[in-house]
Amino acid sequence: MMDVPFWDMMGMLGIYAPLALGAIGSILGCSIGGQAACGAMLDVESGYGRLVGLSALPSSQTIYGIVVMLSLNRTVDIESAPGLFAIGSLCGVALLFSGWFQGKCCASAIQVTKSKPEVFGLSAAPAAIVEGFAVFAFIFALILAGGLPVAAGGV
Repeated sequence: MMDVPFWDMMGMLGIYAPLALGAIGSILGCSIGGQAACGAMLDVESGYGRLVGLSALPSSQTIYGIVVMLSLNRTVDIESAPGLFAIGSLCGVALLFSGWFQGKCCASAIQVTKSKPEVFGLSAAPAAIVEGFAVFAFIFALILAGGLPVAAGGV
């Protein structure tokens, strides 16, 4: 027999994991991009807004995490807990790494842009590609969450 309190805890962890891990990814990514933007502002005379804007791209992982968390939010029971944990934690890990590495892409784009401003849009393409993988994790988590059992009488 499965240990019910253990799975209750794991189910609750799975509900909150996409937000928490997505936020950690956003924190890491925005920090990396923001530091690069601050450094680049010392070397350029204009275009500060687009540097700061680019550094904020990884913040979207937190938004995706909020939506997935809300789609997983329900009463945890023994039938839904393993699925909640698997979907929430794996989606959260994908969002964490996406935010983190998107920040690295943004930092690289910022460094290139300070020396060669005409390639700003093209240099941001790798960050957009990384964002696409976050969107894949987000969409598939929503699809899978719709197939999880809902406890009788629970939201």
